[in-house]
Order: sequence, then structure tokens, then C-alpha cells
Amino acid sequence: MKAREAAALLGADAVQMSQIESGVAGVSPERVRRLAAHYACADEALIEALMAMASDRTRGWWEEYRGVLPPVFLDTAEVEHHAKFLREIVITHVPGLLQTADYARAVYAYMMPGLPESELTPRVEHRLGRRVVIEGDNPTPYETIVHEFALRLRVADRRASHTQLLRILDQIEQGHATVRVIPTDQDGFAGAGASLMYTGGPVPQLDTGLRDAPTGTAFIDAEPQLAQLRTLFRRVEKATLEPAASRDFIHRLTKEL
Repeated sequence: MKAREAAALLGADAVQMSQIESGVAGVSPERVRRLAAHYACADEALIEALMAMASDRTRGWWEEYRGVLPPVFLDTAEVEHHAKFLREIVITHVPGLLQTADYARAVYAYMMPGLPESELTPRVEHRLGRRVVIEGDNPTPYETIVHEFALRLRVADRRASHTQLLRILDQIEQGHATVRVIPTDQDGFAGAGASLMYTGGPVPQLDTGLRDAPTGTAFIDAEPQLAQLRTLFRRVEKATLEPAASRDFIHRLTKEL
């Protein structure tokens, strides 16, 4: 349907329709069901999930950073908040959800040299705030694949690296994260550019993928692309150590520092 046709169906004008489509204005659950009926959508689980999203007016902890940090920071935290599960592949850095304050600060300070403290501190605080999805009262199942290179890379100093490894082990022991390691001597691994996060929605059609791009983080929700991300995760997983062996591997690394 053209925008003006959809607007007429909903009893709205062109401006309201444009605001709804761009996410500036909300849409009522009743209008969601009306659109679903018009498009002959018979998937009740999907319709119910969309209606729940339409009626959700949650103002999460990330809202305190609106106007302080770029919108992508808030969008990432919100996607993680609503996820039913989280899967992540990280090659060059420790996953954000497992980072310590010193590690996160070193990464941001290096990637954005000259960043004033008034902007650096909120970035670090926001990254630590994201931990709530795996450490809160109702933790989200989280599985991550990390390369040995990232675990050995000293983004700050020896002490910070040792503390970072201990934190990862602590998250594993507490059941907050399932960690799989790709050792550097693994043959047949050509996925150096495979970093991604995959978040499970209330129904599979509402899954979302996040990938870093030259212009920033790209949010992916088209099914063909999501299918590629799922395939990529399974392919990379074949190059990893099992969780128990990965835990032992990280423990050995702490002894080397």
C-alpha cells in the first residue's frame, strides 16, 4: 500500500502516517490488528507480539542518556532489553557485555582520541549499564564466541587485562554467560570479520541482528539476512572450544599474566 492508502485505512493523515513509519509517533494495538487483517496476516503469534510492542511505553534505564550519547547507544540497549536470547561473535575485543570499566574506558579513549571526560565517562557508564540484561533479576540467556586474540590483547595494561579475564570467568561461573573461545591455532577459520550480535525476538520474525559497519552499527531485520547471520554463527561455532574447555583455556591465560 502507498502511504496515503495506509493512512486512509487507519483514519490518519499523511503526516501522521509518516511519523508512525519513521518511529516518531506510536501506533495503537488496534491499528496494528487492522493492518494485519488488511494484509491477510494469519500468524496470531506475530500479531500479538506486534501489538505488545505497540502498547509498550517502557522508559528504560538507557533513556537517561538521551541527548548525551548517540542514538545508536540507546537503540542497542533497548534491543538487548527486549531480547529473549543473545548470541554474539567478537574477534578483536572482549564482548561489551563482559567488559570491565577499565577495559571499556581504554577502548573508547583509543578509538576516539581527545574525547573529553564529560563524553568518555557516560560511554563507559552506559556500557556497564548494559550488563543488567545478563545480571539482573530475569537474566537473558547469553552465548558469546570470542577469539583468543581478543583475550590476549592488552588494551590497557597487564593488571587491567588480568582483571578482565577474571571477570569473564566470574560471569561464566555465575551462569550469566556461555563463552566459547576460538584458539589462534585453529585451522580453517576465515571469519576474522564475523563480529555480530544476534538478538532473539518474541517470535522469530522479530529477531534482530547488529553488525558494525564503517558508518556505524547496522540493525538487520530482513529474514534473508538474518538467515545468513544464523548460518554464520553456526559456522563460526564449529571453530570453537566447548564451553568447559573454553573456561579452562581462559583460566590458563590468567596464570600467564
